[in-house]
Amino acid sequence: MRMSQCLPLSFATLAALALPATAQSQVTISGYLDTGVFRDYDKTRKLGTIQRSHLAVAGTEDLGGGLKANFRLSTRFELDTGQSEGAGSKPFWHDESTVGLQGGWGQLRLGRALSAMWSQEWKFDAFSNFNRIASTAWHMAHYYTPTDRASNNGAAEYGRMTNGIYYDSPTWDGFSFNASASTERTQTPGRDGRGGSVALNYDQGPVAAMVGYERNGSGDKDLFLGGLYRLGAATLMMAYDHSRAGSSPDTSRMVSVGGSYALGVTTLRASYGRQRLNDGVTHHMASLGAEYNLSKRTMLYASLGHQRYEHNPSRTAFGVGVAHAF
Repeated sequence: MRMSQCLPLSFATLAALALPATAQSQVTISGYLDTGVFRDYDKTRKLGTIQRSHLAVAGTEDLGGGLKANFRLSTRFELDTGQSEGAGSKPFWHDESTVGLQGGWGQLRLGRALSAMWSQEWKFDAFSNFNRIASTAWHMAHYYTPTDRASNNGAAEYGRMTNGIYYDSPTWDGFSFNASASTERTQTPGRDGRGGSVALNYDQGPVAAMVGYERNGSGDKDLFLGGLYRLGAATLMMAYDHSRAGSSPDTSRMVSVGGSYALGVTTLRASYGRQRLNDGVTHHMASLGAEYNLSKRTMLYASLGHQRYEHNPSRTAFGVGVAHAF
């Protein structure tokens, strides 16, 4: 919605008179609400978030000459309790807090957001690295390489970079480029440094692919490769992730395959992942899911995941949920 519609007329009029004639601004509020009933891998029964819930405020201002200013503030929360996600450990604007400029040359943002690699890799997981029950990427990818080992009050953060600079290129013949880097050193005793991340992407016609590389401030490194092929109502995808710890010889190699198939308002999903650690331990995970769209914004879904980890008993999680986007 336009924020100006919520303002008193006199204030909106004065604000419009104070701006240059060429400037046009718009503020929107959006979000995603998700909750479900599920049995987790630890065999406990829960009501709560299976995917993620967030509330975002974003805005753009046309500065003229093809240049725009933009910002985005997004917080994540647990719908069942109303608490912020990771309350007490994660920042309130955990999801994103950025401001920047964009033009024909691309987009430049400053603040906290997904790193370049993480902003793209979810496309190559059948469950978008978004489902705690069924996503193989959630459980197996980037195993030894958090984006920042200390940004959540001393705890690891997988995905988001604080004190960051982010660049997103335009698309040329299907190719695009993303880069991000932290301006401050990670405060990890004996392992402090600055993190950086890059992703090269291709998406044109039925084919999409990416190669991403990330090194956090603690010296952990991650190489990610992904590809997908669209064939009518079906999408097939695969991914490879090689995660290496900076302070030990620990490594993890994950390979996953997956796909989705649309049948009218129903979408079926499936995935399989295999992870091999440097000591020879091998893990397996298989998942199934179904989504039923009640409308363009609301869906019901069911998820099933089964893990067979070496030296551990097999375990299964399953649940049903409802999600609404606005």
